[in-house]
Amino acid sequence: MYCAIYRSKKKEGTYLYVPGRDKFDDVPEALMNSFGQPEFAMMIDLGKRERLAVVDIEKVKQSLQNEGFFLQLPPPPDAALQAIRNKNEKL
Repeated sequence: MYCAIYRSKKKEGTYLYVPGRDKFDDVPEALMNSFGQPEFAMMIDLGKRERLAVVDIEKVKQSLQNEGFFLQLPPPPDAALQAIRNKNEKL
C-alpha cells in the first residue's frame, strides 16, 4: 500500500497522508482550507514498513482505507518543556 505524505506550510509538524500523489478527493474541504497548500514530502510503501517514526502505522493504514486520508498532528508539548518555555519568555 503506497501513500503520499504532504506537510502543511500553515501548521508546523502537521502532515497529511493520502493514498496516492495529489489524491485529495476524500479530504474534507474544511481540512484542506486549514491545512493550507500541501507541500509534497515523500511517497512510502506502507506494506514494506513495520512502523513509522511518529504515528502508529496500523492507524495510518486503517484511516487510509476507511477515510481516504490520515492527518498527523504534532505531539503536544511536554509539560516540563512548556514550563521552561514559559520561564524563558519572561526573561
